[in-house]
Amino acid sequence: MSNNTNTLMRIFLVLVMGTFVSACSTNPRVDGDVADKAYYDAGKLVAKDGDYMVKDDYDPWEGFNRTMYRFNYHLDRYVLLPVVDGYQFITPDPVETGIHNFFNNIREIPTFFNSVFQLEFTKSYQTAGRFVTNTTVGLLGFLDAATYFGIPKHKEDFGQTLGYWGVGNGPYLVLPLFGPSSARDGIGLGVDTLMMSAVYNELDMKSEEELALMVMNGIDTRANTSFRYYETGSPFEYELVRELWLQKRKLDIEK
Repeated sequence: MSNNTNTLMRIFLVLVMGTFVSACSTNPRVDGDVADKAYYDAGKLVAKDGDYMVKDDYDPWEGFNRTMYRFNYHLDRYVLLPVVDGYQFITPDPVETGIHNFFNNIREIPTFFNSVFQLEFTKSYQTAGRFVTNTTVGLLGFLDAATYFGIPKHKEDFGQTLGYWGVGNGPYLVLPLFGPSSARDGIGLGVDTLMMSAVYNELDMKSEEELALMVMNGIDTRANTSFRYYETGSPFEYELVRELWLQKRKLDIEK
């Protein structure tokens, strides 16, 4: 398999993962029976002053985006979800949890670099601490020892880094196979993909090993994402998803 093909495959998988992981990241953290207050307070979306409301969603490619949205629905229903169902059927729950922890640990790498790029040094050393702790005490990340020790978890990507330095969303964009994004975030995810590719190259992994890791990462990400196309109950789901996505990215950058 050529390097170009591998690179395209990595970009595809990471964009899928980025999309769905982002969707998952709004869940509040639970400590015992008490859930922490969610950063993404719904009240911010309906504030009277409209501070977080997008006044005009910039969607000049709406026709293309709607076509891709329907395409993604069929891909998700007939390919991705059946694969996830099979994976969950054959994998014991403790093993599935360990695999999820392992990939979460790998995802600390782009968060670390992007925290540095944003001059967020507290996030940087906390993320580095999580990675070192989980890689050693947590047995390569299969155990989330860092959370047990109370080390905060963050998520940063290059799209957020661009936003931090003042780069706007650009046009809203539904990527074929990949889901909601924007011109800025699409570029950002591509950069994060290349960053991880450089890490894998440093580990001297074979192309087949890298590809297997990326495929497994994508399955794990979809398995831990509750979103289902056309199950929101809204007749205007495309507009709803677009609005929520743009709002979430705005909040991601502001936090």
